[in-house]
Amino acid sequence: MNDQNNFLMAIVLSLAVLLGWQFFVTEPRLEEERARQQAEASISENTSDPAASAVRDAPQNDLAGEITPQAESAAPQVARTAVTAGFASAPRLSVETSQLTGSIALMGARFDDLILKAYGANADEDAPRQILLQREGAKGHWQAHHGFVAAPDSPITLPDEQTVWEVVGNSRLTPGAPVTLRHVTREGIVLTQNISVDENFMFTITQNAENKSAAAVTLYPFGQITRTGTPQLTDLFILHEGPIGFFGEEGLSEVDYDDLLSDGPVKKTATGGWLGMTDKYWAAALVPPQDSAFTGRFTGRTQGAGLPTYRSDFLLAGETIAPGQSLESTSRFFAGAKRVDLIDNYADEGVTRFDLLIDWGWFYFLTKPMFTALALFYSLLGNYGLAILLVTILIKLAFFPLASRSYETMAKMKKLQPRMAQIREIHKDDRQAQQQELMKIYREEKLNPLAGCLPILVQIPVFFSIYKVLFVTIDMRHQPFFGWVQDLSAPDPTSLFNLFGLLPYDVPSFLLIGIWPLIMGVTMFVQMQMNPPPPDPIQARMFQILPIFFTFILAGFPAGLVIYWAWNNFLSLLQQGYIMRRHGVEIELLANLGFGRKSAQEGGSNDGSDK
Repeated sequence: MNDQNNFLMAIVLSLAVLLGWQFFVTEPRLEEERARQQAEASISENTSDPAASAVRDAPQNDLAGEITPQAESAAPQVARTAVTAGFASAPRLSVETSQLTGSIALMGARFDDLILKAYGANADEDAPRQILLQREGAKGHWQAHHGFVAAPDSPITLPDEQTVWEVVGNSRLTPGAPVTLRHVTREGIVLTQNISVDENFMFTITQNAENKSAAAVTLYPFGQITRTGTPQLTDLFILHEGPIGFFGEEGLSEVDYDDLLSDGPVKKTATGGWLGMTDKYWAAALVPPQDSAFTGRFTGRTQGAGLPTYRSDFLLAGETIAPGQSLESTSRFFAGAKRVDLIDNYADEGVTRFDLLIDWGWFYFLTKPMFTALALFYSLLGNYGLAILLVTILIKLAFFPLASRSYETMAKMKKLQPRMAQIREIHKDDRQAQQQELMKIYREEKLNPLAGCLPILVQIPVFFSIYKVLFVTIDMRHQPFFGWVQDLSAPDPTSLFNLFGLLPYDVPSFLLIGIWPLIMGVTMFVQMQMNPPPPDPIQARMFQILPIFFTFILAGFPAGLVIYWAWNNFLSLLQQGYIMRRHGVEIELLANLGFGRKSAQEGGSNDGSDK
């Protein structure tokens, strides 16, 4: 029993560290980040300096300066200036799909204004729509653009941040109605960008350079995403937010914003892949031609006292265009919500391992199938909460033989408690003799004292995979269950400390001990009382306190996860109770809690003397 209890405690404490990290480390960090960003917003919004206002309301140039494909560079090196003159009044080209609305800035040919129609900034019904790409000059702007750079020392004058492109044909980009942007350089190089978009979030950009000059030119196609300011992060180790890319044989690369500032650029060369920047639910990603080698790079820098600027960019090999010839290059640009079905479809359509844009983690083989199962039952039931309950039942059925053997072992050990107690009493001063006699009983009864830990070992990976799915997939965002749970990916909003909303005051976040966490805690406590009690009184008391500890910790976790655990506990109670009855073991919860008397097999008297 000591081996079993020590092993069980090790598992429980390991899980407690995982759960405690969010409560004691992540939440304080989030509060600090919110306070920092609020302070930045306050300084930005309240300034009365006209010069500062001009900088805030106008773009900060990402396209300025001479740009050359030096050997150490993956894409244009940019010299930032304070303001792009005339940007605010420059013409724009509207974008409209079933999922997106916004515009493309003709000055600089920039994707810098996209709003997600189907997603609110929060769970309120009238919440403003989620902004993805944002114009320069706005707080936290995020933009992308494509173009060509020339060979070193080339005299060609390519478009810069002040270049206003001409629209040829359609003036509104919609699915099935592409647009074409055109610019002619002083030397007679005709540059065009043909831009199309699907019904969702993928743009296709076909760039063409026609050399109508008298001399050959060498051009390098590139794509670039720029983001100013560090966004608010969830700051959890199970989720990556920041620069991300997949680079052929090198695989997935995830870089933190602060590492770019402290450690410098990250550069990779590959054939097939993509790169960009991701938030928890949204992303912008560049997709170079999948059959061409490209050099990808992540950079980050801070100029003076300004906000940091981060970039993800790619550069393709250069091609020399003789007079009268042309160069064409087609790449794609994703900007939208990381819906699993769409991301998988883009991967199936040829974007190499685009499914890794969603952070399934190291346990991809668990988390992705878990989502697939939940999504399947959601399509049948129309409720992810019900899908979680059904998946839990299927998992219990799959592991029923294993769990049954474990509960049978625990039932037999509970039945042997009087003999074990007698051995401890006889050899109370000789622990070695105690262990020898206990091992003898285990051999006689063919028991494995560690078998009782198997249900917990099985539950841990399932717990983690459901937690991961609830946390990282936008499909779970704002999904209701029943009653008060309107978002399975958020904590239970009720609290014991205001009588679940009956008392007219709000409680601090650390006291939001809702109904589902309480149900989970009660079922966990009852289940522990059905197990053989540890021989050590301190251990026994600790195991009684653990449900309270887990109730407080899990109260801050997604409600869907707490519902899973409570439901799993309830099913385990039914299964364990049935097996104990079948083996003739009495279930004496009150006796285990110290109320009432214990049966004879627990060491109590049954001779009628206590009647």
